[in-house]
Amino acid sequence: MKKINFFFFGFGQTAKYFVRELLKSKVSFTFCATNTKKTKSHIFEKKKFNSYKFRDNIFDKKLLKRLQITDFILVSIPPKENKDPVLKRFKRSLKKSNFKKLIYLSATSVYGDHNGQWVSENSRLKGKTLFGTRRIAAEKAWLSFRKQSGFDINLLRVSGIYSKESNVLKKILNKNIYIKEKKFFSRIRIEDLAIIIKKTFFSSKSSMILNASDDQPSTNVEVAKYAAKLLKLKSLRAVSISKFKNKMIKEFYKDSKKVSNNNMKKKIKIKLKYPTYKHGLKNIFYNFR
Repeated sequence: MKKINFFFFGFGQTAKYFVRELLKSKVSFTFCATNTKKTKSHIFEKKKFNSYKFRDNIFDKKLLKRLQITDFILVSIPPKENKDPVLKRFKRSLKKSNFKKLIYLSATSVYGDHNGQWVSENSRLKGKTLFGTRRIAAEKAWLSFRKQSGFDINLLRVSGIYSKESNVLKKILNKNIYIKEKKFFSRIRIEDLAIIIKKTFFSSKSSMILNASDDQPSTNVEVAKYAAKLLKLKSLRAVSISKFKNKMIKEFYKDSKKVSNNNMKKKIKIKLKYPTYKHGLKNIFYNFR
């Protein structure tokens, strides 16, 4: 069986968990990635790969050759100043390549504030925060490229990612506080996101836009109180968002929405391992503390 060649623009947490999922699935594959420092050979999970330098206007030209033999491309690098850095630098090279499918990891911030109401892939994109406006611009650029080139470009609008490495349990243990303003957010456990990416790549369906979210949108207060219950903390201090100096946190809490995953489950036939935050946090609490 021919090995599948993957190219990862960005090799952070999501790409790493995706590689682990491919290894578990016993898919025959090779991969390479980009980093912001220097071109180098690496080993990840006993698998050797090349990582090519790509930062702003500077990139290793060797990656252009690798793009020509790539089957699947995963783009997880966030946009900069309303421009997608991958399209900005490699649009021509991508047009000349023969890749089969590309997944761009967008975010549910594109929907903006819907006052705690449900949103689907057909909802109006109202994102006004820095995260939202940049993601909307990047999505438009990728959809325009899809129209021009005819390539199979897929957008995954990813909800808030949590994992054993980064989660509300650790945050509460560290600060023993929660933000008192109730806002609805959706989440996805990193292992489930890896499976969503895999199923999207290997789906017979093409050019999809999917929300990558779990089944139960919940308020930040509900999730914090459940985490405190698991940790057997008797009291949590409620703090107003106005008390925080971090601009990113303040931006994040401007939006409130429930993200529907019905279309995702219908299109790629997925059964989530962690369908709610309770499933995901309980698993982390009992296995990874």
